[in-house]
Amino acid sequence: MKKEIEQKIIEQYQKEENMMILVFAQWCINHNLNPLELYIEAYPDQQNNPALLNALELTVPKEEAGEISDQTVLSVLQLFGNDDLAFIVSQKLEKHKK
Repeated sequence: MKKEIEQKIIEQYQKEENMMILVFAQWCINHNLNPLELYIEAYPDQQNNPALLNALELTVPKEEAGEISDQTVLSVLQLFGNDDLAFIVSQKLEKHKK
């Protein structure tokens, strides 16, 4: 029973993590940014992240996508401990505001 509960917790975390990655990827698309480039800038040793590659297949053109606020993407990234990626996103936002 304990093993099943642990497995369900792991599966739920993975689903939520995949959603976070999709939010990040779609936000990038919506802002004419390349999600892979930003990810590699934050994590140079993780060139081919399978979860990010899968998320890219699920993104839609920005014309078809719903709005994802800057604060939402930053909060979701930080929630999952992707502080380096959140920092890169923040830098892109600052450049865009100038």
